[in-house]
Amino acid sequence: MPLARSLSMTSLNGLPQWEDEDLPVEDLLLFEVSWEVTNKVGGIYTVIQTKAKITADEWGENYFLLGPYFEHNVKTQVEACESPNPAVKKAMDTMKSQGCEVFFGRWLIEGSPYVVLFDIGSAAWNLDKWKGEFWDVSNIGIPFHDREANDAVIFGSLTAWFLKELSCQFDDKPNIIAHFHEWQSGVGLILTRSQKLPVATIFTTHATLLGRYLCAASIDFYNNLDQFDIDKEAGERQIYHRYCMERASVHCAHVFTTVSQITAIEAEHMLKRNPDVVTPNGLNIKKFSAMHEFQNLHSMYKARIQEFIRGHFYGHLDFSLEKTLFFFIAGRYEFSNKGADMFLEALSRLNFLLRVRKTDVTVVVFFIMPAKTNNFNVETLKGQAVRKQLWDTAQSVKEKFGKKLYNALLKGEIPDLNKILDRDDITIMKRAIFSTQRHCLPPVTTHNMIDDGNDPILNTIRRIGLFNNRTDRVKVILHPEFLSSTSPLLPLDYEEFVRGCHLGVFPSYYEPWGYTPAECTVMGIPSVTTNLSGFGCFMQEHVADPAAYGIYIVDRRFRSPDESCNQLTQFLYGFCQQSRRQRIIQRNRTERLSDLLDWRYLGRYYMHARHLALSRSFPDKFEMEPSAPPKTEGFRYPRPSSVPPSPSVSQHSSPHHSEGEDEEEDERYDEDEEAERDRQNIKSPFSLGVMPQGKKKQHGEYRN
Repeated sequence: MPLARSLSMTSLNGLPQWEDEDLPVEDLLLFEVSWEVTNKVGGIYTVIQTKAKITADEWGENYFLLGPYFEHNVKTQVEACESPNPAVKKAMDTMKSQGCEVFFGRWLIEGSPYVVLFDIGSAAWNLDKWKGEFWDVSNIGIPFHDREANDAVIFGSLTAWFLKELSCQFDDKPNIIAHFHEWQSGVGLILTRSQKLPVATIFTTHATLLGRYLCAASIDFYNNLDQFDIDKEAGERQIYHRYCMERASVHCAHVFTTVSQITAIEAEHMLKRNPDVVTPNGLNIKKFSAMHEFQNLHSMYKARIQEFIRGHFYGHLDFSLEKTLFFFIAGRYEFSNKGADMFLEALSRLNFLLRVRKTDVTVVVFFIMPAKTNNFNVETLKGQAVRKQLWDTAQSVKEKFGKKLYNALLKGEIPDLNKILDRDDITIMKRAIFSTQRHCLPPVTTHNMIDDGNDPILNTIRRIGLFNNRTDRVKVILHPEFLSSTSPLLPLDYEEFVRGCHLGVFPSYYEPWGYTPAECTVMGIPSVTTNLSGFGCFMQEHVADPAAYGIYIVDRRFRSPDESCNQLTQFLYGFCQQSRRQRIIQRNRTERLSDLLDWRYLGRYYMHARHLALSRSFPDKFEMEPSAPPKTEGFRYPRPSSVPPSPSVSQHSSPHHSEGEDEEEDERYDEDEEAERDRQNIKSPFSLGVMPQGKKKQHGEYRN
């Protein structure tokens, strides 16, 4: 038996290194397999797309993504080219010669990784044969009516076929690592292992199938994890075959990973295997060269949202936009899983508090959750038209006024302000004012909902009575469509909209990771999350006082729903009590946490999973270093020095909780000093890349 090669986490370019050169480093190939390669369905697309840059930096030309071919996606996202790897090209040619369409190109995202895309339709004639083969190796039957599962069988069979053709060209050398994401790609992993291919396999579950279904059914999931009859629950929901595909994939993989510690606990009970590695989801962080540039973007996009509010609430705009806060929730329309039910209940209580205490703060809350609609609401479109008409009227009157004032000043006169506006001007302005008269309340939804009577958000709004009355301090707007800069209503992309808001609220009950609060964090926008979301648990582990950094974590695991709702209400009310200066300080702190979410930090967990897979699949050739897995000690942000130690004060995440902005306590706050202390708390136990000698990272520099 040859000496085992020792895998090093500090290896050049991120690739494993070993002393014996029988197997050159450059011959090792990495394949990531997912249904969401170039095909956006959910959050896995974001994981793969954002991680591609750092993975391509590690593996260079040896990194490939395998996914399904959809013409409309390929036309806009993929540049066709020839494979530079002769083994990959030969494997594709073999499949093409037997009637299967295989497409190769570069995915036009950051990192420009190579993609191999399989045309599911061109191979569909093999479905019955492949379902039979899958039954033979797994005893899992796939119903004919489940198209998604049938597509998964075709995709998995094509993946295994490709890996088989590829591995045949390498004799007995262990040249391939294959990383499979989620159950849709799992068939390929099962077939790869059943055919005993020399491939190191990893399987990542981003959310267990049964967990998502059970939580959506409003079951007390986390307190009863060990009580469920798994087979019975899956059968009742008609997903037993999918569940079996997922569970078989988990147990066939050399290495099993999940995206968070909370999902690891879930997988232990739902899938009957403890994950080997937890691989948190990251983002590509781009730092601005000017430290406070993101604050300027907040002001710019907030002004755009204010314009929309002026039109939406015309005739009822009796509140100050300068004292109006914008909250939002966004994501899949999963009413209870995403916490929309608790958020609405907390908004009802917040509205009561703000009214009773006669505060002058108004909160406008956006629900950005796609649902089936007919089209835009006529009343909503009319509001924007009225706003534009008023703007045009004001501009024309201003132009006439300006000319008269200019001519008077040229003559050395102070104009008579009572005569500078003539009767026509007064008439035009009165007509404009009359046009803003409204005989109905501002609409709650911007679109016509197809199933209005059964919509859970609208039904809850009806129950709690948040109808955008003048007396309400909390106003609600449901936007049941993803945001777009081409929208005639709210012409903003999602990132621009988030930057313009003050607080993202995501009180999720089932959230394996939670990209929405993570995206808020990297844009410097405070957010609410829970200790049942992967992101919330991650922040609790790394940040001593998350609320001081604008990360409010609702306890939904160890409290009753009513207690959790009260805690959320207090978070929201405390945020409303902050002064503008306090919110600016908090946004600065929030943005500094983005280093924790950078793939340059989190990519090490995927690297560890790959090394572990090699050592387990080929123990005679590879072995792990004793220092693995990577440690997270030393990554904990302490409480900011400007926050007093009193819990009642630190709850407000500000230097000193008061309505005033010029207290003596504010002198304790030094932005540069706090930022430098936070930077020193990010200390890697090892580097993901080697910095060239003589080049030092500057504060605010894009470190990716």
